[in-house]
Amino acid sequence: MSRLKILIANPTVPQIAYKLLADKYEVTTSTSHDRAAILKDVRGVDALFWATHNRIDKEILDAAGPQLKVIGTMSVGYNHIDLEEVKARGIKLSNTPNVLNGAVADIAMLLALAAARRYPEGRQHIERGTWVKEFDTQWMLGQDIAGSTIGIVGLGRIGQTIAKRLQGFDAHKILYTGHKEKPQAKDLGYEFVNLDELARRSDFIFLSAPLTNETMNMCNEAFFAKMKKNGILINISRGQLVDQDALIAALKAGRIFAAGLDVMIPEPLNTDSELLKLPNVVLTPHIGSATGNTRNAMAKLTAENILAGLAGEELISPVPLP
Repeated sequence: MSRLKILIANPTVPQIAYKLLADKYEVTTSTSHDRAAILKDVRGVDALFWATHNRIDKEILDAAGPQLKVIGTMSVGYNHIDLEEVKARGIKLSNTPNVLNGAVADIAMLLALAAARRYPEGRQHIERGTWVKEFDTQWMLGQDIAGSTIGIVGLGRIGQTIAKRLQGFDAHKILYTGHKEKPQAKDLGYEFVNLDELARRSDFIFLSAPLTNETMNMCNEAFFAKMKKNGILINISRGQLVDQDALIAALKAGRIFAAGLDVMIPEPLNTDSELLKLPNVVLTPHIGSATGNTRNAMAKLTAENILAGLAGEELISPVPLP
């Protein structure tokens, strides 16, 4: 067996990854998710399988040592990694795009439907015994996806998968915004607009953009002021895309209809958060990729990237370094 060492920085990673890596290299698993434990376990490894919300920074890389050759993060996003520091040390970095598109799009649809049809509020009526017994034709009216205008912020792979799901629900029009117009989107009849126009025209807004300096707090007080009163915001990207205080204020004041969030600030969310008190908010605990098949596929791709990197081959899904 090769003397090269790999650390899987998460004791719950699917076994498929361990089996692939252990067939060729010495593999250890961190004793816990705790950063202090990882700092101790990472010493002397040649590759790092990263499946934790902890940040990869100078401290982690210094603890690993100069022999560290490749890092595979079991995620699409990589805003938790200091890219400049990784590049300066000549370390190869990979992520896991594509394999979670369907699972995340499904969560986006779940949130959209639940928010549109007032699921949290409806359950509260059942639990509190306030279910209206008479046939009141105006009670608990929700919003329709059919015939609606959809806005997608970030028409990448996940955004495109969400758009396909929405077409099955007979959405009328799909708008999108991003750095530039996509030829394939034009062929499908999607309309490229700026962020302000998307906010004004959309009945549902889906956030699927990466977290960058440009997208940080892009959904702020001014953004919510432009949205329709029946507008619904869905975020399956990163909590930091949204000014959460501004969102809460807009929801409480009825300036927008509802929100569905798989990501928020902080994570885990504080149990006294205002978001938990609002009937027009649907929350899921960052489980967009949380299906067995999807997590297995993510683990397998991460392991395969690490194997390629240690063998001196091109990574399957490299992260572009600045």
